[in-house]
Amino acid sequence: MNRYPLWKYAVMAAALFWGLIYTLPNLFGTTPAVQISASRATVQMDSAVLQQAEAALAAAHLTADTINLDTTPMHQGIRIRLRDTDAQLRAKEILTTALNRDAANPDYTVALSLQSAQPKILDALGAHPMYLGLDLRGGVHFLLHVNKESALDKKLDATLTDARAWLRDHAIRLAIRRTAHTLVIRTDNEKTVHTAQALLARQFNELQWQGPVRTGDGRFQITGTLLPVVAQAVQQQAIQQNMTTLHNRINELGVAEPVVAQQGSNRIVVELPGVQDTAKAKEIIGRTATLQARLVDMDIPRFPGAQNPIPPGDELFTEGHGAPVLLKKQVIFTGEHIHNATAGFDENQNPVVKIQLGSAGGRALKQVSRENIGKLMAIVLFEKDKADVLTVATIQSELDTHFQITGSASTQAANDLALLLRAGSLAAPMEIIEERTIGPSLGADNIQKGINSVKYGLTAVAIFMVLYYQLFGVFSVIALSLNLLLLVAILSMLQATLTLPGIAAIALALGMAIDANVLINERIREERYLGAPPHTAISQGFSHAWHTILDSNVTTFIAGLALLALGPGPIRGFAVVHCVGIVTSIFSAVFFARGLVNLWYGRQRKLARLAIG
Repeated sequence: MNRYPLWKYAVMAAALFWGLIYTLPNLFGTTPAVQISASRATVQMDSAVLQQAEAALAAAHLTADTINLDTTPMHQGIRIRLRDTDAQLRAKEILTTALNRDAANPDYTVALSLQSAQPKILDALGAHPMYLGLDLRGGVHFLLHVNKESALDKKLDATLTDARAWLRDHAIRLAIRRTAHTLVIRTDNEKTVHTAQALLARQFNELQWQGPVRTGDGRFQITGTLLPVVAQAVQQQAIQQNMTTLHNRINELGVAEPVVAQQGSNRIVVELPGVQDTAKAKEIIGRTATLQARLVDMDIPRFPGAQNPIPPGDELFTEGHGAPVLLKKQVIFTGEHIHNATAGFDENQNPVVKIQLGSAGGRALKQVSRENIGKLMAIVLFEKDKADVLTVATIQSELDTHFQITGSASTQAANDLALLLRAGSLAAPMEIIEERTIGPSLGADNIQKGINSVKYGLTAVAIFMVLYYQLFGVFSVIALSLNLLLLVAILSMLQATLTLPGIAAIALALGMAIDANVLINERIREERYLGAPPHTAISQGFSHAWHTILDSNVTTFIAGLALLALGPGPIRGFAVVHCVGIVTSIFSAVFFARGLVNLWYGRQRKLARLAIG
């Protein structure tokens, strides 16, 4: 009756082993480390940089405990763990000098950081500790308000210019103006306005065209309004582009785990753990960037020197890892003219970047490209007095508002270039509406207090359960400990960021988990009071308590999902831990605790009493 099959005990052992493996990284603390990240968006982090860093450390006879390359899009970088702070400072100096040929314009940022001191075997198993939020580690928090209306204004302004050019190309000259989020055309000629409406509706289907209607002054008017789905897409794209731009800029601060997340419909949260210089962070977040397209001067050598001075109409730039390229000062078009840039494939299935320009940029490009077929054109990103050549491509034919850039080495390279073209600057202006700085000493104090609250709470619960329920209390405490183990393991596996609300949720999860054990123990007591034999009391107690446990946890889980869906950042962190804790508590209280009871009592056929108080 109270016997588990072998596979259930195997599940219990596997859960215990898995919980230990993924919880252990949180117990080893941190050790000094350095982090290498790209200081500019055009610099890639790859295995070649890793080998260069390893060679520089080996030449200096400096041994690193571990060197890891992270190539995930939002956390690209190299993390090097060292034995002490002296080695950390030496490594920072060595790597800064070895990786950056120009100290005034560095390609890489080498920053001091802390890394988990866990053994290499845990790294090999993919076990990593939870990240610590600002309130536990210290750092800077910003809440940014994004002016999404500005993104709509840019979209309508670009459409207005294109619509004028489109009508002009069809020999229709009408005055078009913009009022709020609407394009308005008025004329005295009814036939002309009908023709214009048909042309605009065919070319600009992102707008809903209405009319013509006769106005009070006897004229005919048509209006074009952005479709709601288009307006929503434009605003959301602006948010995403701003977030991507912020990620690229924050890399310069050397923050190990920055948080850039959307909050609500028009706000972005930026959290920079470990950063204390608020002024520097604000300067990086708020700076501007521009894109320019220029022709490469192919009439003189690309490597000017003493014998080949730079002509007055040219400027010298660098491409990639420092290769010089000479560009003409004349600007063909700027980033303001780029409406969209996406990665795709050509007819031969080679990766390309497809670019869409506005009519003004398209006309300028058409004229320049017609006269320079076979020559090179470069796109340059200007940011914080620095210029980086994103790409140099050959003009193969006359170009217009839609063209594509070929030659990308891979699909990922095409995606990266499209991203840079879209996110070279902010899509919509932002303002900081909230900022706060938390010191590292306060974070350490918060960690200690949070751990103490969980530790003392668990100890008090354990003492009560053992005194009140005797041996069954011991089973409950073991199950509760497994619950904590699994909860921390899952959060570590998800690479969740632990904050003070998260610690509060852990303490709450332990309190709620013991409720299930109390229900089970009380039902077993009740069955014994009604005269049921010990084995029957155990079976009926777990069976009858299960429905109550499930109902109570489901309702609490629904409340947690509501917090997760509707709450702000800290509340969502609480909700995640809360929901995970409910799942682990059901497993530990119902499945694991019963396994312990079955393991202890299941083999005793003649059972006279239960040690349940």
